[in-house]
Amino acid sequence: MIFLGLLVALAAGAVGVAVVLDNPGTARLTLFGDEVPGVTSQWQVFMAGAVVAILFMAGMMVASLGFRRAMNMRRELRDLRDEHEESLQTLEMERRKLQQALAQARRGMDDPASVPAQRVAPN
Repeated sequence: MIFLGLLVALAAGAVGVAVVLDNPGTARLTLFGDEVPGVTSQWQVFMAGAVVAILFMAGMMVASLGFRRAMNMRRELRDLRDEHEESLQTLEMERRKLQQALAQARRGMDDPASVPAQRVAPN
């Protein structure tokens, strides 16, 4: 995959050099109705287009990274919420069990028949 990417980049560079060398004619570049100063030949117009394309791709990469980061944050938040919900349910179950055990212990202390008799040592 790396090799393919480098091959495509090399081919694009070769095409760019060929366009610049084969187009020495005069040209004008206008932007929002005004002529851009310093751009007087076709290869300069091409280079301006290449710069715009590079800036566009950089902007798309930044947007893509931001989108990926936001998605990862949402996924992590969802996982944390699920973990929190599970721990709350576990704690609630433990609380119920402890309340039942406490209620049984209190019932056992109130019932004298359930309390074992103590031995009295002879004098």
